[in-house]
Amino acid sequence: MLTIWHNPRCTKSRETLALIEAANIEFTVRQYLKDAPSAVEITAILAELGMNDPRDLMRRGEKLYKDLGLKEEGRVVKLVQAMAENPILIERPIVTNGQRAVIGRPPEAVKGLL
Repeated sequence: MLTIWHNPRCTKSRETLALIEAANIEFTVRQYLKDAPSAVEITAILAELGMNDPRDLMRRGEKLYKDLGLKEEGRVVKLVQAMAENPILIERPIVTNGQRAVIGRPPEAVKGLL
């Protein structure tokens, strides 16, 4: 079953959700800003995405990214913890099937999981 880490205020997230709904498959929606993922969950998603650098999953344009000095942070555990404590830093949307994940930018990127 698919899970989408969704932000309803984000256009790309809404477009990705619409693609999943149109596929008529079972899925769950996780509003990750209200139900923040743990550091363990973020680490698992990084593995499913095939990413070694947590920054690849971060919204580096967010003011908070700069305020927290994350550009200079070299410890993976600190970067992951920053996302767990501040989920606004997580790029969106993320769609996972529990083994593989993709970021819906562009939304069509999720078609391989459908």
